[in-house]
Amino acid sequence: MGLIRLRIREFAGEKGWTLKDVSDYSGVAYSSVRAYARSPGLAMVDFTSILKMARALDVMIEDLVEVIEE
Repeated sequence: MGLIRLRIREFAGEKGWTLKDVSDYSGVAYSSVRAYARSPGLAMVDFTSILKMARALDVMIEDLVEVIEE
């Protein structure tokens, strides 16, 4: 099983958003956004949450998700 990292902070920063803003605009709970943004490597994620955050940040899922270990 591989690990991924979500580039939430990077894309939020480009928009001048905080993690709270990402949460508000995406509808994903702030605690989840914060956990995803802080984690150096995730084995499991909620696809629906990733989709919502990608849409809010106006990026493709492929750009938001970085594979760090296969």
